[in-house]
Amino acid sequence: MKRVLIYLKNYKKQLILGPFFKLLEAIFELIVPVVMAKIIDNGIGNNDTGYILKMGGVMVILGICGLLFALVCQYFASQCAYGFGTDLRKSLYEHINTLSYSSIDKLGTSTLINRITNDTNSVQTGVNMFIRLAFRAPFLVAGAIVASMLIDLKLSIAFLIITPIISLIIYAVMSRTIPLYKKTQQKLDKTATLTRENLEGTRVIRAFSHQEDEIKNFNKACNDLSDNAILAGKISSVLNPVTFMVMNLGIVAIIYFGGIRVDGGSITQGELTAFINYMTQILLALVVLANLIVTFTKAIASANRISDVFECKNEIISGSLDSVDKNAENSIEFENVSFRYNGAGDNSLENITFKIRKGGMLGIIGGTGSGKSTLSALIPRFYDADSGNIKIFGRDIKQYDSDFLRKIVGNVPQKAVLFTGTVRENMQLADENATDEEIIKALKIAQAWEFVEKLPRKLDTVISQGGKNLSGGQKQRISIARAFIGNPEIVILDDSTSALDYATDLAFRKAIKENLKDTTVIMISQRATSLKDADNIIVMDDGKAVGTGTHENLLENCEVYKEIYNSQLNSKEDK
Repeated sequence: MKRVLIYLKNYKKQLILGPFFKLLEAIFELIVPVVMAKIIDNGIGNNDTGYILKMGGVMVILGICGLLFALVCQYFASQCAYGFGTDLRKSLYEHINTLSYSSIDKLGTSTLINRITNDTNSVQTGVNMFIRLAFRAPFLVAGAIVASMLIDLKLSIAFLIITPIISLIIYAVMSRTIPLYKKTQQKLDKTATLTRENLEGTRVIRAFSHQEDEIKNFNKACNDLSDNAILAGKISSVLNPVTFMVMNLGIVAIIYFGGIRVDGGSITQGELTAFINYMTQILLALVVLANLIVTFTKAIASANRISDVFECKNEIISGSLDSVDKNAENSIEFENVSFRYNGAGDNSLENITFKIRKGGMLGIIGGTGSGKSTLSALIPRFYDADSGNIKIFGRDIKQYDSDFLRKIVGNVPQKAVLFTGTVRENMQLADENATDEEIIKALKIAQAWEFVEKLPRKLDTVISQGGKNLSGGQKQRISIARAFIGNPEIVILDDSTSALDYATDLAFRKAIKENLKDTTVIMISQRATSLKDADNIIVMDDGKAVGTGTHENLLENCEVYKEIYNSQLNSKEDK
């Protein structure tokens, strides 16, 4: 909670002035029943029209001043709440972008989206309501009770009886709804997860005709969410009628006993009217307070969820090294490296050892789930190895500044990811100052320029969200070309040619040889023939390197590699 509230430090003036003007409005509101009592007793009682008009004018002035104070308070509340919400979202988004893959995997993408949108809105609303009403409602209740006691102490006993009863009712309702609101946020996370999965996997769902099943699952999640929200709403709905009933009974009691005291001359008719007005003010203030508690409950639950994200620290501590040793013999060295994902029972990688010389090419092959992508993710430090050492250009990988490391390591993920914008903007992610000549050169190496050149606006062609207006192969080739921008020292191609046809794959490998002679290339592929020209090939099986060597050596000495190669021997790619 404290981790969230620190973002209010820039809005101290609004936090003070907002409630101050709201208290001024409440003071003027408390004066109105007194003025009304004087109008009844002195104006109407004495048939003094001039006095009635004069005091009526006073009431109008009080109302105008109260309105102005309320508007000023709302201005400060809006400044504080929306400024605070903006700062919180920015900081939360920046923090999420600093987290390691492990932290993001643990939290989950859908819940992070929900926390940065829905939860920040709830906290922002809580701050807004705090400034506008948190001081006003209790002050009105206390002020109305004190004012009534000054008018008639005996009759004010009704206030001292009714107020605790209503407070108990509010507590009883809130104690049951608070846990329900917390559950609602959790169920909202589940709904968001299903929504994200269904929208991203809509083609797969339709391919297997699973629309009805997914609709049922989504409806079930929505029904759970609505049932929980409706239950909380039903319990909360009891609050207003019960409190109004108790308050109206209190008003009846005040009118009854007040009438007796009016007849006895203890109070006047105007003072009795003021009593009833104060009772009504207390009623409305308590109802506002009850709704305010609901808002605060949601805001506190959301603030705690946001704090959980802030407390999730990046396990990867960046070093300070921002240069490479050009004289190093090897660009990458793994020494007995092992790694296990959080919550996994077995190691995903175990005792991996290899070296790659500068400008060399390493091929990695193996079955699904053998640890190929995991191995490549350790090089740019998306994850840290649990044991063993990794060196980049002769220096421990942990010595490098993380941003610098990821600039010298061009990475093409298994799933091609493009963003909404032009081809040029997507290509400039690696280097915002990349020229068109550099972009075209990278596109040519990746065999992408042949289709980009034919697009209506070439580099200025707009790519839709997720690259939906491109084929799988086109997306892969642009993703590959993007990794070449900035001339990285190391390039990782994580099965990034799977959507390419055999001829394009062959042309791409030739282009790498001709144009990236000084760049270390790590190519992960399911195609054995794509790795034939690699200086060294690692064969992965169940997280272990079961074979290491050239294509010819592995055919003779590694059964796993031989099986993979023979299974592909009759394919077109071997021609």
